[in-house]
Amino acid sequence: MQREIDELSRMTVGLLHKKYLELFGEESRSGNKQFLFRRIAWRIQALAEGGLSERAHRRALEIANDADLRIRAPRTRFGQDPTLDPKLSVRRKVAAELDPRLPPVGSCLEREYKGRRVIVHILVDGFEFNGQKYRSLSAIALEVTGTKWNGFLFFNLPPTPEASDVKK
Repeated sequence: MQREIDELSRMTVGLLHKKYLELFGEESRSGNKQFLFRRIAWRIQALAEGGLSERAHRRALEIANDADLRIRAPRTRFGQDPTLDPKLSVRRKVAAELDPRLPPVGSCLEREYKGRRVIVHILVDGFEFNGQKYRSLSAIALEVTGTKWNGFLFFNLPPTPEASDVKK
């Protein structure tokens, strides 16, 4: 038995699939080598020394409802849930609240960086710089400087009230 288990560790995934089919009578849907190794090794040991007792087997069947077990997650992880009522679903994006540190929508932020004037327009759903839309000021600061910056610091915007409370 030990020799047979040692041989398993040297097998490829393809060979482990064949061994799994031989021992379990069905193909494995897993391609994970470690999982296959452990399942096959357990089966070899169970066949050689005996598996679960009848009582343990019955208890396991009581606990597990085979119909509800899922070996792999569904392919459409974030797809439409047919159980949801469409009338209660959001059909469009909900506008996020504008950060209180930002000036009102339609205004501009200006900053000079290495002799270059950086002008950013505040939009409802982001920012515009050089004709392109950005989701954050940090992304614009990265574009301008080539390094990561906190966008609020780069444009000299006031800190959040919570941050100023911490400094006091």
